[in-house]
Amino acid sequence: MSKQSRQFQVPDALANLYDFANTLDLRHFTRHGVPHQMHDELASTDDLAAWMAQRRLLPAGAKVTSAMLDTALALRIHLRDYLQSDPAERRTKSAVRALNAAISAFPLLAELGGEVGGRLQPTRDDALAGLSVLAAELYDGARDGSLDRLKMCAADECRRVFFDRSKPATRRWCMSTLCGNRIKTRAYRERQRGAD
Repeated sequence: MSKQSRQFQVPDALANLYDFANTLDLRHFTRHGVPHQMHDELASTDDLAAWMAQRRLLPAGAKVTSAMLDTALALRIHLRDYLQSDPAERRTKSAVRALNAAISAFPLLAELGGEVGGRLQPTRDDALAGLSVLAAELYDGARDGSLDRLKMCAADECRRVFFDRSKPATRRWCMSTLCGNRIKTRAYRERQRGAD
């Protein structure tokens, strides 16, 4: 669990998904006169290995290849596409089919026993085996409904993934004081121009 997922109170059961989706930062706005710099935390195999190691998802001594990086980036693309859809539309859109195809690269095996009665285990035995935890989080979140609260900010200049903690689960922006306020101010100004 990262400092950001703790700061925004993302449940542990979705923290890796949240962090993984936000490794691509597309924010391109200016705040207090400072432009935000877009960046990709997974720009190289070393970056992916470091990200996974930081979360204890990289098996000891495992090496990430460029083909593995491509597989991980495809998963991230389809995860972000899925999360930008409204939760009510996710089950009917092509985004769910694409996400299912992407997570098929991370097969899981149901294993019974242990303290919790059972768990999903990765069947991959390479460096990306740890990313199978994302497929397990997707499965568990879809099953218990918590995945519906993981959303992408509706502000085009943001596109950060956030966890909607509101009671009715209807938030549209990662932060209403920033992204929501910018959109509302922009809409107000457009209405004022139209009235003139």
